[in-house]
Amino acid sequence: MKFVTFMDDGQARVGVLSSGRVSPLDVLLGTSVGSMLDLIDRFQPQCLAAINQRLIAGNSPSYALSDIKLLAPIPYPRRNVFCLGKNYAEHAQEIKISQITDTAVPTHPIYFTKVASPAIGHGDMILVPKRITVEVDYEVELAVVIGKEGVDIPVEEAEEYIFGYTIGNDISARNLQAERKQWFKGKSLDSFCPMGPVLLHKSALPLPVESSIQCRVNGELRQDSNTRNLIFDIPSIISDLSQGMTLKPGDIILTGTPSGVGMGYDPPRYLKDGDKVECYIENIGVLSNRIKIIP
Repeated sequence: MKFVTFMDDGQARVGVLSSGRVSPLDVLLGTSVGSMLDLIDRFQPQCLAAINQRLIAGNSPSYALSDIKLLAPIPYPRRNVFCLGKNYAEHAQEIKISQITDTAVPTHPIYFTKVASPAIGHGDMILVPKRITVEVDYEVELAVVIGKEGVDIPVEEAEEYIFGYTIGNDISARNLQAERKQWFKGKSLDSFCPMGPVLLHKSALPLPVESSIQCRVNGELRQDSNTRNLIFDIPSIISDLSQGMTLKPGDIILTGTPSGVGMGYDPPRYLKDGDKVECYIENIGVLSNRIKIIP
């Protein structure tokens, strides 16, 4: 099941995308659903059956995708987005800028965070302030959304703590990464966290997740891999991250990006004004955004 956050008459609402149409979730469930975080907090497995029954009945109002504006599934996460660095071997080896990191394949997960305030949605502009950076890069990533609180989670129980999956584009200012000797600032500029277009419930994508993952710039295929190539898979990430640190409902984990980023080319191929970046993950969809250079 694909959940979305969308704008309706100036208000953000949660809906279900089915057959190209979005049905408001509060109508389907007969109860108020204030946000995607509200849904995750209150979600019970029987909700899926109830929603499906009402969708099949076909007597609930719905909107064509072309008539609404999708937002990021969780526009304002409660906490910073958790991110993994160098979690595909070929990406680890393609990084040539030693000021950012070495090219070694990690033996333990590398974590950092980025601010999403808000996370921008499908179709939104990625704003690049040229006074700060002209070295902006793309990174398509599978995002895992946590469904319930947990700490010290065993690997074999990790799936119980997942709500679902979406697509993230970990936009990065490479010059800031190199200058600051860390990754937080260069990945946390305003609008640098596109997510969407949907939040796919885990029932539609059981573990192990083995989905094609790609990124295109102006139609040119730049990144092309499969999530089976993650160095640290999803259960391992959830278990490791939760050791001594409580994961909470609505937490978002970006699981890393495959090779083919702009920084990996010689010379680098950074994003320019007007570029269209399309991030695709099999079973989830396409997250598309354009670059806009601002003063």
